[in-house]
Amino acid sequence: MTVELSLAQARRIALAAQGFTDPRPTGRVDRRHLRRVLDRIGIIQIDSVNVLVRSQELPLFARLGPHPRSLIPDATADGELFEYWVHEATHVPTEHYHLHRWHMARDHKWGRYFQVRERRPGYIEEVLQRVADEGPLAAGDLEQRVGKKGTWWDWDDGKVALEHLFWSGQISARRRPSDFARIYDLTERVIPAHVLARPAPSETEARKELLVLAARHHGVGTMDDLTDYHRQKNAPCKPLLAELVEEGRLLPARVEGWDKPAFVHPDAARPRRVAARALLSPFDPVVWHRDRALRLFGFHYRIEIYVPQPKRQYGYYVLPFLLGDQLVARVDLKADRAAGSLLVPGAFGELGVPTAEVADALAAELASMAGWLGLQRVVVGGRGDLAAPLGRAVAQYARS
Repeated sequence: MTVELSLAQARRIALAAQGFTDPRPTGRVDRRHLRRVLDRIGIIQIDSVNVLVRSQELPLFARLGPHPRSLIPDATADGELFEYWVHEATHVPTEHYHLHRWHMARDHKWGRYFQVRERRPGYIEEVLQRVADEGPLAAGDLEQRVGKKGTWWDWDDGKVALEHLFWSGQISARRRPSDFARIYDLTERVIPAHVLARPAPSETEARKELLVLAARHHGVGTMDDLTDYHRQKNAPCKPLLAELVEEGRLLPARVEGWDKPAFVHPDAARPRRVAARALLSPFDPVVWHRDRALRLFGFHYRIEIYVPQPKRQYGYYVLPFLLGDQLVARVDLKADRAAGSLLVPGAFGELGVPTAEVADALAAELASMAGWLGLQRVVVGGRGDLAAPLGRAVAQYARS
């Protein structure tokens, strides 16, 4: 039987699945809370841009509020998280390591790898041996370039070798806190032995498990939504979705206004109300699939980091603001650490939102974020229709 959902119901199901009906902790925040978030979202996309804070920290703040910023590094060091190419570079719970081994075992179709292998036979194996003998190593420890560096994609042979070995699971990596560089070591020295001992499912079974996980984390989604979560291809997944429906592990659904069939996880909560308040990373699962954000929220979102400044519409590092079950605003943010200020160069309300209510809620969230980042004040600039009311709300919040 097909589940019939209004768009509002689908939004609430999606936000509940992502943890936005869970209350934020009021006391000490620790590893248990990180695990709760990971149970909701499954993976955390990594990005190195640090104009505000590195993106992987923001999904935790959105769901937990202020928390120790060491939660992810500490969990990684203790073997609870590992990094792999899942939804781009991603933190993944090690309990799901076995679900990605089929991907590691596939032929690597990266052209640079084949160029290095052809030009330097045996070099990849030499790099693996060096990691075994000397690891952990950074790419800089294998410097090979002669002359000036080319474009930022012009990696040295050593970096290509390390990235191939990382992709194929022969080595794993952690991030160096000082410069965020990957530090590579043999997988058996990074991933716990009991995790590596777990049998790897076949590609088909692993793909099915990933689709079910994606449905659990999204609550409701189209095939594109579910395959995008772990960056799977549609073609091999389409028949698997049919199998999962037949097995009762997914429910077929129709969502008001969507022109493609949808799927609901059988355990998805269907709340009558969502009272969320959160600033979302550009790489938060709620918005990382731009077509889904448009379908669910009517929110057209693009990252403008790589857009030349004169062509930017909203700003350099713009975060959507979630209030209730709607994306109501977008806020350009920057941490001026030297001045101790959280800068808001621009703030823009979505069409028809109650400006004063949004400004008050956003001011409170910005104050919380500033305190979490160790900044003393929020400074609002003049760009955007929400800037003036937000500036007044921030000033009022500071006085209260």
